[in-house]
Amino acid sequence: MRDFDAIILGAGAAGLMCALRAGQRGRRVLLLDHAAQAGSKILISGGGRCNFTNLHTAPDRFFSANPHFCKSALARYRPADFLGLVGRHRIAWHEKTLGQLFCDGSARQIVAMLLAECEAAGVTLRLGHRVTDIGRDTAYYLDTDHGRFTAPALVLATGGLSIPKMGATGLAHDTARRFGLPLTGIRPGLVPLTFEGEALALMRPLSGLSLPAVARAGRHAFPEAVLFTHRGLSGPAILQASSAWREGQALTLDLLPGEDATARLLAGKQARPRAEPRSLLAEMLPQRLAQALATAWLPAGILAAQTDRDLKRTGGQLNAWSLLPSGTEGYAKAEVTLGGVDTAALSSRDMQARAAPGLFVIGEAVDVTGWLGGYNFQWAWASGHVAGEAL
Repeated sequence: MRDFDAIILGAGAAGLMCALRAGQRGRRVLLLDHAAQAGSKILISGGGRCNFTNLHTAPDRFFSANPHFCKSALARYRPADFLGLVGRHRIAWHEKTLGQLFCDGSARQIVAMLLAECEAAGVTLRLGHRVTDIGRDTAYYLDTDHGRFTAPALVLATGGLSIPKMGATGLAHDTARRFGLPLTGIRPGLVPLTFEGEALALMRPLSGLSLPAVARAGRHAFPEAVLFTHRGLSGPAILQASSAWREGQALTLDLLPGEDATARLLAGKQARPRAEPRSLLAEMLPQRLAQALATAWLPAGILAAQTDRDLKRTGGQLNAWSLLPSGTEGYAKAEVTLGGVDTAALSSRDMQARAAPGLFVIGEAVDVTGWLGGYNFQWAWASGHVAGEAL
């Protein structure tokens, strides 16, 4: 049995941040993970360059049953704070679109930075430790295949169910339940959408084709690229919309954002009556897509043979193509897990469980999920930091 002031279960983004901050405050910290290396998901993020935060971080960029819960942590540890840490370690970075910040070099620099900070703070890191039991008597205890560890504080930072090939498990959710913490509905987020029937028959031959569009699900609209796949739709706009989409709900695509598709079709008929519809559509859309939509949506024949009614209907579809997804590609392809430990069970100030003093839940395990583009990393840094301040 080895005693610590705090045990942090999970050496990912949130766990590393929590450990280094608690260690800096003089706490005896054990950071423990079943994986052979720390920060596995950090290493694969952003195409290996780690989209480590977003300059536009704000509470309205997060999904949660309680949209106000994330405000406290995000206000107390901002993107500028993490950038300061990156700067002190002389890691070069750049901004891409929409406020997304990436390393110029490798995501390994971020992991190395966090590990260096943990080491300097005296954190004890134990990798390759499989947990066999978790409980509480006079203190919290973890039984592992390397023995038992105890501490008055336990932090659950093992994430959600997304990307199981990287070692994701439901340990945080299971442990939360064990201590009486309720969970919200859990489902894959930032995930490609699948289709069946006629919709898939149209999409499958277009696999690999990408174009700018606006994807709408519920009250949310996301203007980014849409990618056709052999199973349906992906790309940033679809991944974003998937987090707002619910089973049985329609998804709407605007394939010509900022343009009046109906007006262009009617004007094209007047200007070039003998042209084929696919030729006119190809001036607005990628050629393969133009061909597919002309075949699917319009009668055969030149533009002069098309009724204004048919062209108006097609224009409406171009600006608001209503599709019914059959589902998602699941946790295997999901970048995040939506839902998690109910925020009503936690303090927004320090992430501590109200009904289990000394138990903290941070990062992806909590019912706070960010948009695509660095928001989930910022939530990991922020929630980990405020918990580390309280340990």
